[in-house]
Amino acid sequence: MFWIYRVAATLGFVLLLPVLLFHPKLRCGYRYRFGFYPRNWLPAGPGPVIWFHGASAGDVLSLQPVLEQVKSRRSEAAIVLTTVTGSGMIVAERIQGVAARGYLPYDLPLFVRGAIRAIRPSLLVLEYAEVWPALIREARRFGAQVVIINGRFHEKALRRYRWLYRLIGNPLHEVSLLCVRDEREAGHAREIGADPGRIRVTGNTKFDAARRLSEERPAGLADIARALGVGGDSGPIWLAGSTHEGEEALLLAVFLALRQEFPTLRLVIAPRYVERAMAISALAQARGFSTALRSRGAGAEPVVLLDTIGELRAAYHLASIVFVGGSFVPRGGQNILEPAACGKVVLFGPSMANFRDVVPVLSGQGCWMVQTPAELQQKMSSLLGRPEELRALGERARRAASSLGGATQACAQAILELAQQGGVT
Repeated sequence: MFWIYRVAATLGFVLLLPVLLFHPKLRCGYRYRFGFYPRNWLPAGPGPVIWFHGASAGDVLSLQPVLEQVKSRRSEAAIVLTTVTGSGMIVAERIQGVAARGYLPYDLPLFVRGAIRAIRPSLLVLEYAEVWPALIREARRFGAQVVIINGRFHEKALRRYRWLYRLIGNPLHEVSLLCVRDEREAGHAREIGADPGRIRVTGNTKFDAARRLSEERPAGLADIARALGVGGDSGPIWLAGSTHEGEEALLLAVFLALRQEFPTLRLVIAPRYVERAMAISALAQARGFSTALRSRGAGAEPVVLLDTIGELRAAYHLASIVFVGGSFVPRGGQNILEPAACGKVVLFGPSMANFRDVVPVLSGQGCWMVQTPAELQQKMSSLLGRPEELRALGERARRAASSLGGATQACAQAILELAQQGGVT
């Protein structure tokens, strides 16, 4: 059955190669992507090699607390961290205790084997829904155990998963342990053929990352504040984080209306994909706003584009109020835990399927869902007019976010048990 996947993946790779080579998020690390890892990239050591993989910056951040706890308890282990995107690598380079970092190879056996030979993993830890059939198959053939943490399978895609896995062979049959967020996700995993005995409900490590955020002040905050023109009497800052195409026009209309009531209000937009910054800037200018890019130095412009990678978390600390994107368009929402953990009031739209486990915990605790841009404008007008209450509600959001956690401990324990006992077979 796997030969069907191999043929289809090869054909797809050939057809998509121009896109893969020139896509702005993937134009880096080509030697890794084709399986050519540097010689002596990972020197031999006394302990097990544990390979962590997260696709993007957010996924790598979700892996970080687990990775660090595993390393603290097995200091002799060599930790390898791979990602897919350039933004993921920027985040990966900031994580301590990692022996080697690289990009995941394209999911064809020839390329994957190059990575396996270089890394020689004892365990492969995949984050979220990174179920790569060739990678999992080759890792198991090498003798490595495979663990998925923060496992999630979109409900609307379950039928497609079942159809695909019947056609190519189910890669979940080769997964040693599947750590999922909640019982609902456990049910989804069983529906698409995962062995119930290998499913463990551990929670979401993003909760633990949020707790850390609530306890620490990010480095470089003063530099970002200067770059964004924040400080003194610069006025309140509305930060729209992780926005997607189609949302900025709606937010700019709300901003235009709010400026009639709060003339010193400024809007910082942090698009989910920074390559869209210039297009968003043009959109704002067409509505009469002067704009600036963080990468080129900002001043007192009413609209600033945060077009850098890895600074959104710090920027949340500078905001007066936050809107989290991916929620006014059908993208399932982005992470509302981060700004809440920074002590900010958080507003978001109705499309929050990706964070349905988070929304009930934070709703009403300094965080609110708004159904329409008009409701967003009304809520913001009410909150901006009461700055003392705004700060108190932000503190409530911080406490709610910091009360969550526990998934990191459970996932790290599962990984360490496999490393010590030889794994679940």
